[in-house]
Amino acid sequence: MDEKVAVFRKEHFNAAHRLHNPHWSEEKNGQVFGKCNNPNYHGHNYELIVKLVGYPDKETGYLMDMKNLSTLIKKEVLEKLDHKNLNLDVKEFKNLNPTAENIAKVIYQILRGHIQEDIALAIRLYETERNFVEYPA
Repeated sequence: MDEKVAVFRKEHFNAAHRLHNPHWSEEKNGQVFGKCNNPNYHGHNYELIVKLVGYPDKETGYLMDMKNLSTLIKKEVLEKLDHKNLNLDVKEFKNLNPTAENIAKVIYQILRGHIQEDIALAIRLYETERNFVEYPA
């Protein structure tokens, strides 16, 4: 009997950002985003977990070769985000506030086009040890 399995790949990247809504006053941005609105930016050591769920291939036993998943994440996500200022260096955040929620959604969108449609994809992103998001929920 075929049964679904989940596989996970954990990666790490560092990035700076500023949470800011350009349609608001500096005062309102400060009230809503606090220290995260620092005009000189601030950084995080992000932990990324990519989860795939589906049926393993009958011939290989793999849902996806983990080496291939690692290479994909490094090429498509880490090279784009690691040691970058998300607001200034990453086109996806030119008009999108780089909250953890939005970063997770962007990572999902980047990877979704590279993973078979019949394999479910989920992103878990830790901004701190205690604060993390999952997409999709």
